[in-house]
Amino acid sequence: MGSAGSGNPDVVVVGGGIIGLSVAWRARQQGASVVLLERDAAGRGASRVAAGMLAPVAEAEFGTAGRRLLELGLRSARMWPAFAADLQDAGGERVGLLATGTLVVARDADEAAELERQLAFRRELGLRAQRLRASEAREREPALAPTVRLALEAPDDHSVDPRAVLRALVRACEGEGVALREHAAVRELALDRAGARGTGVVLDDGQRVPAGQVVVAAGAWSAEIGGLPAGARVPVRPVKGQILRLRDPAGPGLVGRVVRFEGGYLVPRADGGYVLGATVEERGFELAPTAGGVYELLRDCHELLPGVSELQIEELCVGLRPGIPDNVPAIGPGALDGLTWATGHHRNGILLAPLTAELVVGALRGRPEVAGELASGCAAERFAWVAA
Repeated sequence: MGSAGSGNPDVVVVGGGIIGLSVAWRARQQGASVVLLERDAAGRGASRVAAGMLAPVAEAEFGTAGRRLLELGLRSARMWPAFAADLQDAGGERVGLLATGTLVVARDADEAAELERQLAFRRELGLRAQRLRASEAREREPALAPTVRLALEAPDDHSVDPRAVLRALVRACEGEGVALREHAAVRELALDRAGARGTGVVLDDGQRVPAGQVVVAAGAWSAEIGGLPAGARVPVRPVKGQILRLRDPAGPGLVGRVVRFEGGYLVPRADGGYVLGATVEERGFELAPTAGGVYELLRDCHELLPGVSELQIEELCVGLRPGIPDNVPAIGPGALDGLTWATGHHRNGILLAPLTAELVVGALRGRPEVAGELASGCAAERFAWVAA
């Protein structure tokens, strides 16, 4: 990455969630001068609400896009231990990486039949996944209800505490010399006179921030940035998710693994905390929590883990995931010169943060092998047909 000239930063990153912070940190480590612009406070958006599952095996999906997302997820999951260790050194805080595995449980015959189908699919792909009878599942997690019919164990799926990750990333960015500017909402992309290249951004207050390269990592707000010509947009939309944070005053022990079920999941933390989530709602930018969403989460979880009713409610939070039509994130250069995308991660932002940062920084540095890899499935240019 060369100098932008005239004292301007090499890179402006738009968005201070886990993706934007990771990109800014890694780009600065590679020698780029970086400014990060966040519309609110860094780490206060969807990343802070997320449960933190690193679960490419449990979340594997059918279809071509599902295969591509699985490839990305498996690779990024392998990167997480080193990424977490680097963050701990740079940010001075453990990030709650738990290598406990995941149980996917079925509560009736229909769900058991679907679980058998999912197990066969994972075996075809060569993924580590084990079929467990109900008794075997309860041996691993005694808190499971006796009504459990069947379970799938994914021992290589783990979890992390996103809030600890975000705190460490902010410190790591500050320690490396990233210029963090909070409450700096971006109104539009700045273009050169020919309208052929991005030259920085314009904030809501009219201030211009010139840069050699702009990285859009603004999550659900990525499509709200103006100034993009026709064919240069990425169709990101907000997908609402409600999540409960619970705590056992007696400490950890209700479950030791992530437990997933039709309609939700329960993620344990090492300190006796639990995250119960999450709704998936197409409600635009609505952030209001609802009684119905909370009721459904608790009802579904209670059927399989009755002990959840004894936990204390610490927090109800709502986040907006960045949804994208094919569920595969848009990473890398788009149709407009000087603009790189890192958005559309939907439910996989935490999982894919290390890999996204590596790919984006590789693209910014013009590495040809990275360009080829991006072209194989997650290139932002695949949305060049989208009108402004």
